[in-house]
Amino acid sequence: MRPLTKLRAVLGITVAQLTHERTRTVLAVVGIALAVLSTTLLASVGYGVVETGQQKFDSSGRDLWITGGPVQLAPGSVGGFENTLTNAHGISRNLTAREDVRTASPMAFQTVYAGTNPDDLQTIVGTGVRGTGGNASTQVTEGKGLTGKDRHYADGSYDGPMTNEVLIGPRTAQLFNVSVGDTLYVGGTVVSARQNEFTVIGISPTFSRFLGTPSVVLRLSELQELTGTTQTDPATMITVDLRSGTDTAAVEQELQQKYPQYDVRTNQEQLQSILADKAVVLASGLVLVILAVLAGVALTANLLALLVYQQRQELAAVKALGISSSVLVGTAGSQGLILGLLGGAVGLGITPFASAGLNAVATHLVGFTGLVQTPDFVFAVGGFVAVGIGLIGSVVAGWRVGRVKPLEHLES
Repeated sequence: MRPLTKLRAVLGITVAQLTHERTRTVLAVVGIALAVLSTTLLASVGYGVVETGQQKFDSSGRDLWITGGPVQLAPGSVGGFENTLTNAHGISRNLTAREDVRTASPMAFQTVYAGTNPDDLQTIVGTGVRGTGGNASTQVTEGKGLTGKDRHYADGSYDGPMTNEVLIGPRTAQLFNVSVGDTLYVGGTVVSARQNEFTVIGISPTFSRFLGTPSVVLRLSELQELTGTTQTDPATMITVDLRSGTDTAAVEQELQQKYPQYDVRTNQEQLQSILADKAVVLASGLVLVILAVLAGVALTANLLALLVYQQRQELAAVKALGISSSVLVGTAGSQGLILGLLGGAVGLGITPFASAGLNAVATHLVGFTGLVQTPDFVFAVGGFVAVGIGLIGSVVAGWRVGRVKPLEHLES
């Protein structure tokens, strides 16, 4: 039989079998499509998280991040978090005195009680900063930022007057139905919140995007006062903005030697540290991808093997009539490849729509946009998975066809 004739025979038989057993064909295509879709979506999420994180760090306007290790929970304490970097104001003042440092800004996160009604308070995240006015990395959409000297800190005495000014995020504005000029009760405890009225001076989405939750922004010393942590002057981190032309790596090494008790990292290293802390989540995603691919392989291989088993008498009769084994093996193999291509096409076709849906859900839940991104390589990976599943299925089917014995199945 000529090669072209064999090819026509293989394709004819393949199409006839796939259209005859429509239920099995649809099941195989759906199984492969789900395996491809889960692979592309999880790959898109992984890529999007890293890319978004890198963009956030790059747009922060900071070159170095000094932290005291991961933020730890402190159950039973006011604020609920144990910020392990101490003497934050002093360290930032020493850093700013360096010729190669433009700014050094301490930042702290604590849980606070807030609300417009002192008898109806909710817990949200409070962020303590040294100031947000004139800062290119802080976007203020309404009102103004926290400007001027921190009078309450008073060079470490914490006995100066509080400004009682607060900057809020869009989520907080929506949560409490407040705008610029309104009053908000804020405190580290319910009693403290009822005693401290703050005036909303501006709305900024910057910190809400960073945290992914409703938040209020106060001057660092005032947040420390509200949460009773002025004794140690704690902060979550100190961000450092270097002057133009400064060797970031050299400054990082020098500061690490000067402050060995803390971690000094660049933007890239800080992002890697955050991802390393989420290793269990990333590993779980990888396991889900592997399980999805294995499920697609198992479903396709089982369906093709079952198809060959159910048609063993027909195949035995065809063999007895002189049809070559290569045609039959080619038929079984081509079924796997076609199913893989069809399932891959369906999975890849759904990927953009599913990605858009996941992005909408992620934006609603955590406030971050672009967490699901589908670059070209994601589709390439999905196509590779589909073809790989089809090839494995075709190998299994071809092996089953090769084991069919005409005399054994045609005896009556």
